[in-house]
Amino acid sequence: MLDSNFNAKLGDFGLAKLVDHENDAETMVAGTIGYMAPEYVTTAKASKESDVFSFGVVALEIACGRKPIDPHAEERKTKLVDWVWDLYGTGTLLEAADPSLGSNFVEEEMTCLMIVGLWCAHPDSKLRPSMKQAIQVLNSEASLPILPSNMPYVTYSALPHFSLYDLLSRVALRAFTSK
Repeated sequence: MLDSNFNAKLGDFGLAKLVDHENDAETMVAGTIGYMAPEYVTTAKASKESDVFSFGVVALEIACGRKPIDPHAEERKTKLVDWVWDLYGTGTLLEAADPSLGSNFVEEEMTCLMIVGLWCAHPDSKLRPSMKQAIQVLNSEASLPILPSNMPYVTYSALPHFSLYDLLSRVALRAFTSK
């Protein structure tokens, strides 16, 4: 995917299909912060579910006209998925619609896109849809899911095989060497 200046927005979308999980001796987390599923960050194993998570974030980014993480936004709006889920829970979801659109959109379609985005970005990978299910809802071939009004938080029993410092160091090193 490219932005208006032809800069790559997603370079690792579909990563799960390209990785041989059985033969990888050492796996390193690769991806863009904000698009990476929580289980991928902690296990360093890409999956169909982690790809669905990334798709959900992109759907929300398109609907809201915002990046997944905006450190300059007011505190409650810093993390796109958290903010949109809060609005969903209070019944004010359309407040997240891209302000540059004004009111020039079909409310039902915008609502559908945002709810599918949240569903795909569900913190629990087992509760995310398949891509087929998500597309069926987007095409009005299936009903919208009913999500919990508060975003669930998932805890993982297995500790990652690397420290948070190691993860951040790898991300920073990758950003530095790609320039």
